[in-house]
Amino acid sequence: MKNLKIAILLLVIPALAFTVPHKYYVSVTSVEYVKEKESVQIISRIFIDDFENLLRKRYDDKITLAIQDELSTVNMYTERYLKEKLQIEINGKPVKLNFIGKEYEDDIMFCYLEIEGVKAINSIEITNKVLLDLFSEQENIIKCKINGKNKSFLLREGNLSRLLNFH
Repeated sequence: MKNLKIAILLLVIPALAFTVPHKYYVSVTSVEYVKEKESVQIISRIFIDDFENLLRKRYDDKITLAIQDELSTVNMYTERYLKEKLQIEINGKPVKLNFIGKEYEDDIMFCYLEIEGVKAINSIEITNKVLLDLFSEQENIIKCKINGKNKSFLLREGNLSRLLNFH
């Protein structure tokens, strides 16, 4: 009887351990300077369900992402949110982000942005607050390829921006 109780506990405890959701809140943003095009190209990868929750809470509770009949306002809300939460300064001056569009692949939303008319980058400061207003444990990974140099860093609550120099 004692062995039976132990066997049941050994089966039940691991099962219970995996029923409690443990979720990571992370996005990955790639920033690449294409000198020939005088352009900074940005791709943000965000989990669809997290961004959908954010859009529902912030703008419209009827929003569902990655469906055929997606609301026409989704692009507008996505652009508005990203421009508010992702800020970039090049050579000490704020720059305008152009929202190109988005697409879905598996459970990831790819958001495409661009900064045009960039002749040279001596410094870039990136602030990324994406999803931090919904998830305090959100972490935003930034991968930069600028002037032939690759740099990566992590932004999260308490450390929302990073300045990189390329002198």
